[in-house]
Amino acid sequence: MVFYPRYFEMISALVERFFADGVNFSWIDMGALDGGMGTPTGNIEVRFRKPSRLGDWLDFSLSIERLGRSSATFEITCASGGETRFDCISTVVYANTHEGASAPWPDAVRDRMSRYMTSQDTKKEAL
Repeated sequence: MVFYPRYFEMISALVERFFADGVNFSWIDMGALDGGMGTPTGNIEVRFRKPSRLGDWLDFSLSIERLGRSSATFEITCASGGETRFDCISTVVYANTHEGASAPWPDAVRDRMSRYMTSQDTKKEAL
């Protein structure tokens, strides 16, 4: 079975790919801005539903439940063979990592992120 901390590594990798590929704003790009920006996790909740085993192919989906001034709450699902393995709600904060203070999302980044919102009036996309 998957050792549960590995799931948190997978969630982190998914969020990293989301910013790099889905939003075109990688963690490397963030780190080069304003003395070092980043997206530390402010909160994470995971509901484990079924175990995963060695050899299982895991499919992840990510959408944005809420997009705040300086935070984003992701809905993440992991499934295998049509069965949900876990659901996750994770909030990241856009922040200056040296000062430890939140900052507003850059407008262009916020616009690109909004495409992944789950609300009725915006387009839902999965990554």
